[in-house]
Amino acid sequence: MFELTYIISATIIVSLISFVGIFTLILKEQILNKILLTLIGLSAGTLMGGAFLHLLPEATEDYTGLDVFIFVLVGFITFFIIEKVLHWRHCHKGECEVHTFTYMNLIGDSIHNFIDGLIIATSFIVSIPLGITTTIAISSHEIPQEIGDFGVLIYGGFSKKKALLLNFIIALTAVLGGLIGYFISNIFENTALFILPFAAGGFIYISATDLIPEIKKELNMKKYMATLLVFILGILIMWLIKYIFEV
Repeated sequence: MFELTYIISATIIVSLISFVGIFTLILKEQILNKILLTLIGLSAGTLMGGAFLHLLPEATEDYTGLDVFIFVLVGFITFFIIEKVLHWRHCHKGECEVHTFTYMNLIGDSIHNFIDGLIIATSFIVSIPLGITTTIAISSHEIPQEIGDFGVLIYGGFSKKKALLLNFIIALTAVLGGLIGYFISNIFENTALFILPFAAGGFIYISATDLIPEIKKELNMKKYMATLLVFILGILIMWLIKYIFEV
């Protein structure tokens, strides 16, 4: 029951990040894009660090054999399907191309957030430190994502109030995922055998196919190198958290 408090708190915090989208209206586009590139670099690094330094080591600590790595691939493919079939995509600009798939994007985001909740719940059940680390990795990714999602809704014709409300409602599916993840983990044994490597596969997919390509688009070498350093910083933060908890 103690873990449930952590799970609910963590998923609510992740859901509240949806309100950062308001910054697309406050900041100038040039400043916003600079901030977003930094956030994207940090997000890519923390997701990679979370996958390789926390989730996979934890998964392989208790389970051996090929199963762990098969589930990594399952996670990678699942996130690919969510993106391509349900048209869930990230927009990392204040102003994005709006198309007829806006509502499908919302559905894709809700499934993505629900999976985030499942991952957070399983991580906290395995250990509190792992849950905190996983929440940090997911939160770092949610910030640039939610800014972009809010921009899509605004330029798609939604009012500011409706866009914020829709983003928050969709984000709350993380809380639902956390609750279901908690009860599933208590009913069925060895859920961590699947969820942890599955999450690692998802983290790797988002970082490698969505975030890092955004960094590579930067033509200014100084800005590119600065963002690369932020990416490495994200990995180092994940390593530092692991070191602190292990000590």
